[in-house]
Amino acid sequence: MDGRTLLMHQVMLSDGERLRAYDLALRESINPGDVVADLGAGMLALSFLALRHGAGHVFAVEGDPDTAAMAARIAESNGLADRLTVVRGDARKVRLPVPADVVVGELMGNLGPEEEMPETFAEFAADNLAEGGRVVPGRLTTDLTAIQFDGEGWGVWSEDFLGYDLRAVQEHAAPGPQLHFFQRDPLPLSRSVPAVTADLGAKAPSASGEVHELPITRPGTLHAVMGSFTAAFTPGVSLSNFPSYPGCNWAVWIWPLRHTAVAPGDVLGVRLHRPESVRDVAEWRLDCGIVRRKERT
Repeated sequence: MDGRTLLMHQVMLSDGERLRAYDLALRESINPGDVVADLGAGMLALSFLALRHGAGHVFAVEGDPDTAAMAARIAESNGLADRLTVVRGDARKVRLPVPADVVVGELMGNLGPEEEMPETFAEFAADNLAEGGRVVPGRLTTDLTAIQFDGEGWGVWSEDFLGYDLRAVQEHAAPGPQLHFFQRDPLPLSRSVPAVTADLGAKAPSASGEVHELPITRPGTLHAVMGSFTAAFTPGVSLSNFPSYPGCNWAVWIWPLRHTAVAPGDVLGVRLHRPESVRDVAEWRLDCGIVRRKERT
């Protein structure tokens, strides 16, 4: 296994909030003896949680050959051959020998759907989920929020750099998204608006073309639109990459805008464009425009 893949798994395994959410959700979702399918099983963290909560057998589905081989060695070294089967292959094409009572997986990207979680869950569930089976998490939502940064080193986007004005740079900055870990929480200028909502295990929705309105709720300077996700597990359990938390392994998706003063009553219209290659988060695009309060009256 190469160092980059190992580091990715190391970061995910150290995300305590991520594990806590799945632990609580699986405790509520698994009945003793259930067959569980773990999609994108990696180092088997969710498979181990499923066994902890009474799964009779876990099928750990992993598409990467090296990771699948490592998972098989982990299962063998822990004496789990009779309770856990590593299945190497694309989860969308896998056919289990028996239906799964519970399907679980952690395929959320920084924006939400760019790891094709809705599509993967839908195709797998169509062929492998038992009647009355449960899917964990049950829903994945991509939220868009208008934000003002808290002055955390955005360089040329700053209005005052050492007493000088760098706004000329913004005339030449090509529009495009960035991934960001906040050092200080931004100021939300609008409520979060769901742009894409997928009930996992059902047909995946379209995520492109619709205009979403972000009503401005407080005065400030609009710096960017932030994209984040929320995974809903059970009525009392959810996981999101915003607000962030110590050890969070997800960044948020940021679409920088030319700094613009806004006030309550203004509305930011946003159209989200999903690229053909959804896995490349740098290719997701926004079209944005502001309708001023005075223009709406």
